[in-house]
Amino acid sequence: MFRRLLVKPPELSSKASHLHLLSPPKPRFWLPSHALTTEVQPSSASEDATVAKLILESDPGSLAETLEKSPFRWTPELVDKVLKRLWNHGPKALQFFKHLDRHPTYIHSSSSYEHAIDIAARMREYNTVWALVGRMRALRHGPTPRTFAIIAERYATGGKAHRAVKVFLSMHEHGCRQDLNSFNTILDVLCKTKRVEMAHNLFKIFKGRFKCDSVSYNIMANGWCLIKRTPMALQVLKEMVERGINPTMVTYNTLLKGYFRSHQLREAWEFFLEMKKRKCEIDVVTYTTMVHGFGVAGEVKKSKRVFDEMVRAGVVPSVATYNALIQVLCKKDNVQNALVVFEEMVGKGLVPNLTTYNVVIRGLCHVGDMEKAVEFMGRMEEHDVRPSVQTYNVVIRYFCDAGEIEKGLGMFEKMGDGSCLPNLDTYNILISAMFVRKKSEDLVVAGKLLMEMVDRGFLPRKFTFNRVLNGLLLTGNQDFAKEILRMQKCGRVLRHLKL
Repeated sequence: MFRRLLVKPPELSSKASHLHLLSPPKPRFWLPSHALTTEVQPSSASEDATVAKLILESDPGSLAETLEKSPFRWTPELVDKVLKRLWNHGPKALQFFKHLDRHPTYIHSSSSYEHAIDIAARMREYNTVWALVGRMRALRHGPTPRTFAIIAERYATGGKAHRAVKVFLSMHEHGCRQDLNSFNTILDVLCKTKRVEMAHNLFKIFKGRFKCDSVSYNIMANGWCLIKRTPMALQVLKEMVERGINPTMVTYNTLLKGYFRSHQLREAWEFFLEMKKRKCEIDVVTYTTMVHGFGVAGEVKKSKRVFDEMVRAGVVPSVATYNALIQVLCKKDNVQNALVVFEEMVGKGLVPNLTTYNVVIRGLCHVGDMEKAVEFMGRMEEHDVRPSVQTYNVVIRYFCDAGEIEKGLGMFEKMGDGSCLPNLDTYNILISAMFVRKKSEDLVVAGKLLMEMVDRGFLPRKFTFNRVLNGLLLTGNQDFAKEILRMQKCGRVLRHLKL
């Protein structure tokens, strides 16, 4: 059917105008090997990193006084940066926001409220979310369409898609009218959480009222592709054409990716050839989709041929294209070949990004070349790229899996200049590793890590809590086990974590 529907898109393809939701920041942390407790590491850390450390190290009861006595000049920009740094430390972030809300001279901006709302919704503290929305409205700082986009996304990702739709439908009750952008946003939220049927029903009801554009149709096509229902995506394309809406390159690239996601390699290739036949302006995204699609399906040679064809056609590969090829080579071919492509990319003047480095480092770790992986972490500075918490977690996990626990803890120690705080996965990886050697001192480390994660606002799973407690008891660390138990009884760990 796509031969009949494929028309040459306009040269200026429309871009998604729906709101982009907050993306998680990249947290950081330092654990000295001699003490296994958090300390301030002397460094030239930025002001927001210093504030974040201060908050994490302050007792909740004294945080208000600490903030009042601090020499910092509070600005919306500084507060936003601090909240981003505390992304993985929700309770501490909200304490900071709450105390600063009572500051005699500082008033939160709408962006700071939206950061706090996102953090609260991510923790599923919905009462706090709506209290913050009410406060925004009282201060005439919103809420804005972005506010509702954030809340809707968090409801949907938390398994409450119907609540997400209600958020969209009730926007006007909070002084914020619905428009095409907000409608596209709720469609996008539902589709990306794979509630495509619900999005489809909403689309049918409101497409006339909001006069849906190519962005709306592209979102719906992408939704069907995400759940591997390409025939429905083709129906969306058909309806676009019938309504006189020109499909864009985004539309065609979405369908192409949908074929690959459904493992329909022959159909993807035919669709690509038809695009060329119809004189569509094949762009870098199209070629990147082809390189990645064939590669992850195991067709490495075809993936390379498409890459070479791209260069011959005069389409300059982007960083994303190289990332796709490097990932394919790491997973389906040979890491050494991936390193050759990496150096070729750098040699051509392209700057590797965080994704590039994470793909290479994971590939090196997977083949056991930890020395080279750590070397690449060091090279990140050459391109002004900072390791993310995911970078550290991968290296720490592989060190621990290889039995080199001290090196894993060493990497943990390096997370220390305030730019990359650990997340829940970091703690879980290290705590699990402490049980491998069954040493008494390792279990003490596990206990200290458990206490630290609780102090940072993370809630350990019941299994993790009981495993550490039982491990301490079995290795003769009864006093420490009792201290952790007292921590639970005092409410530092939620009551439902029973022995």
